[in-house]
Amino acid sequence: MKSDLVIVYHRQPYEEVIEDGQVQYRENSSPNGIVPTMKGFLGQANRGAWVAWKEAEDTANPGFEPVIEISDSFGTYTVSRLPLTKEQVSSFYHVTSKEAFWPILHGFKERYNYDPVDWPTFRAVNWAFAEAAAEQATDEAVIWVHDYNLWLVPGYLRQLKPNATICFFHHTPFPGPDMFNVLPWREEIIGSLMTCDSVGFHIPRYAQNFAAVVRSIKGAKLVSEAETPSTLSATGVALNDRRMPLMLEHMGSTTCVHTNPVGVNFDYIQELAQKPEVAERVREIRAELGETKLILSVSRTDYTKGNIEQLEAFERLLTRRSDLRGKVRLMLVSVGANRNMTAYAEVQDAIEGLVGRINGSFGSFDWQPVTLVSKAIPLAQLVAYYRAADMASITPLADGLNLVASEFCAARDLTHPGALILSEFAGCAVLLDGAIPVNPFSHSSMDSALEQALSMGMEEASARMAALRRSARTWDIAAWTHSEMAHFRTLQRERHGTGPHMAPAA
Repeated sequence: MKSDLVIVYHRQPYEEVIEDGQVQYRENSSPNGIVPTMKGFLGQANRGAWVAWKEAEDTANPGFEPVIEISDSFGTYTVSRLPLTKEQVSSFYHVTSKEAFWPILHGFKERYNYDPVDWPTFRAVNWAFAEAAAEQATDEAVIWVHDYNLWLVPGYLRQLKPNATICFFHHTPFPGPDMFNVLPWREEIIGSLMTCDSVGFHIPRYAQNFAAVVRSIKGAKLVSEAETPSTLSATGVALNDRRMPLMLEHMGSTTCVHTNPVGVNFDYIQELAQKPEVAERVREIRAELGETKLILSVSRTDYTKGNIEQLEAFERLLTRRSDLRGKVRLMLVSVGANRNMTAYAEVQDAIEGLVGRINGSFGSFDWQPVTLVSKAIPLAQLVAYYRAADMASITPLADGLNLVASEFCAARDLTHPGALILSEFAGCAVLLDGAIPVNPFSHSSMDSALEQALSMGMEEASARMAALRRSARTWDIAAWTHSEMAHFRTLQRERHGTGPHMAPAA
């Protein structure tokens, strides 16, 4: 049976494990993150499907069923597993997407590597995704494609399913023309995206950058725009944009530009933070810390995440404030990336070297200034640290959104409010009112933010955290889901002139 909603994403919508020699499909252990968030849409369609890739030695005989049916708490839906060889995955994802696209999207032109890109393989993989999605979709389905590694899928889909409502959503930053146009495939990429009914972004700045790129490459005209609402423009933040593009027109066809930041499951995290076992773990952490203040930073190991700058700022703090030695600790959760990729291995080595230097220079028998955790922490344990910490310091050099900051706010209460230091270059900085804004490229900005957070009084901390929690709740998962579903229905009515094909929002 064909599906009314098809989600196209590179990851499978479950955790695949082997138990007693049998393959088991488990729901994701955490309800947070983009996969469980998107799965929430499947239950709101009359019938939903998900398209992802799965590695196979021989794509003609992959050794697994390409299409399976899954029933879990999100409903019953189809999963189409596109078989790709290890070489195809390496080429289209690790090389083209991570070595060529990723640095340009995040503004790191010096890390851009064009030479190893195999563009024919990237095209072939995107065509295979499009074919798999088209096979699952009704003629008038909503087909929702996610992220930059599938940039060419919409253009191919428009050939295969001309009457479908095709939407694309970016989960990364989107740069302006001076940066994006470094990519030699820019015309093909933008040509594909402009076949979409809608292209979505988390914040207005990325949407404006996209409009500027399309104008520079295609000569498209901005048909309509709107003033950015106050809830999407926190004051004094570098990524603010006061106007949002709404519609682009080129050669008689239009593409909607859609701005809608995804959020966290605020209520779930808040409830988790109040569970007895989490509360007990918080007491244990605080007892271990004693009078020591805990600074918490959580991210992936990536040159965009600012982990090096974070450590250097902490080292400067201990250098100039000898009175804080033994009284403050940094817990850096930097989840290790693929060490087979040189760029990430270099970052991990630099982090480990800096941690060793700081602990060697300032540590003592009973106090270690930096704790480095390089493995993912289960959400319940992470929430305990969110709750126990005196502050969170989230300082990426560039980040599409960053949900860690919102998770931290959802886990707090106003009796122990804490503080949030937040990079101006994280997308969520335009949403989260009440953070201490910081420019991670400036030593003085990083240093003063740490000093401000460490000396903040209870009244100011409570007021800031109350504002932060309001912001995080405003832009939670439920708000994103409701807005996206309403957007799909509007697009379908405009394309087909009929009522929605999908079930109404719950």
